[in-house]
Amino acid sequence: MRVLNRLMMSAALVVASAGAASAAEVEVLHWWTSGGEAAALNVLKQDLEGQGITWRDMPVAGGGGEAAMTALRARVTAGDAPTAVQVLGFDLLDWTEQGDVLANLDEVAQAGNWDAVIPAALQRFSKPGDHWVAAPVNVHSTNWVWANKAVLDELGISQPTTWDEFIAALQKAKDGGKVALAHGGQPWQEATIFDSAVLASGGPEFYQKSMIDLDPEALGSDQMVAAFDKMEQLRGFVDDNFSGRDWNLASAMVINGEAAFQIMGDWAKGEFLNAGKQPGTDFLCFRVPGTDGVVTFNSDQFMMFRQDDPEATKAQMAMAAAIESPEFQVAFNTVKGSVPARSAAPDTEFDDCGKKGMADLKAASEAGTLLGSMGHGHANPAAVKNAMYDVITAHFNGEYDSRQAAEELVNAVEGAQ
Repeated sequence: MRVLNRLMMSAALVVASAGAASAAEVEVLHWWTSGGEAAALNVLKQDLEGQGITWRDMPVAGGGGEAAMTALRARVTAGDAPTAVQVLGFDLLDWTEQGDVLANLDEVAQAGNWDAVIPAALQRFSKPGDHWVAAPVNVHSTNWVWANKAVLDELGISQPTTWDEFIAALQKAKDGGKVALAHGGQPWQEATIFDSAVLASGGPEFYQKSMIDLDPEALGSDQMVAAFDKMEQLRGFVDDNFSGRDWNLASAMVINGEAAFQIMGDWAKGEFLNAGKQPGTDFLCFRVPGTDGVVTFNSDQFMMFRQDDPEATKAQMAMAAAIESPEFQVAFNTVKGSVPARSAAPDTEFDDCGKKGMADLKAASEAGTLLGSMGHGHANPAAVKNAMYDVITAHFNGEYDSRQAAEELVNAVEGAQ
């Protein structure tokens, strides 16, 4: 820790000595535009500004990051790469194949002991070869349910522990005049739900075979048909205006008591906290019934692009060091809803949902049930992910029955590989 602090102080002194005329700056491309996300990102902005580093914001709205990646490609093609870019999973790996465009973070990583404190599952993306090219900010997991406690109490609904109990709870909420399942009809949101439907239908081994290994027999199996059947069940509990709705607006429906439940990654918690809600008192957080013991994860990372200006490089290195400091990891993730990317970070500052998330992550990592989220680009490359998106969304909108969807999934994956 003393080494890391010295590195950050050194970077700050270099920046300060550059003078006002050439003040160091980081330009950051990201898609954290909702209230809770912006509040979390502000933690990093303030950290860097305290070091004399100016933050130039380049937000690109869109919860799944597709629009941000399109904007990034345009910038890089024009020879104007930003300093740092928020990126997920295989999108990061794609950039490592684009030639010498990424920065080398090895010096910062060595000073911060990243090899020892960042889990191997994350290093697969942030250190895909011999060099660190990205700094992981957090670990999110996708198989969460968020519920309005007052709505559940009003309707006499207990927290469900099995899939059948969950469906019964959704039905009771619908019968009570509430939107049972808040959802935004966007492909990545349907894929988020599908992560859990696959797990609830076949367990972690089936998820590994189908979503990660892309085994054709598993993709077209009766278990996959059962997963699509579960999606059909859930489709019956969304409201008529779900199409195109952003995820945070679906979260707001639960926060405001318009809806009872939402299946969404733990970034949703940031919206509840930003609205002044407290876990256990105002809202409940629990794993999607049928997925206990498994964590489907994604990890936001800041990928760094090589800079020609030495001052920009120094600011970039300071940003990377700040991201991996234990203090920042705790401060950021308590606001964001995720858990630290650094292992062994203390959980004392986290609320009950955060503590559960950290404990679940540790247990899943030890049990071998920490699995990359298909829906969030941590299971397979973008071409495969997007092919799956097309089938999942088409089925959710009634274009295929469950058997047809499983067959189309096999064809789509085969065509994308």
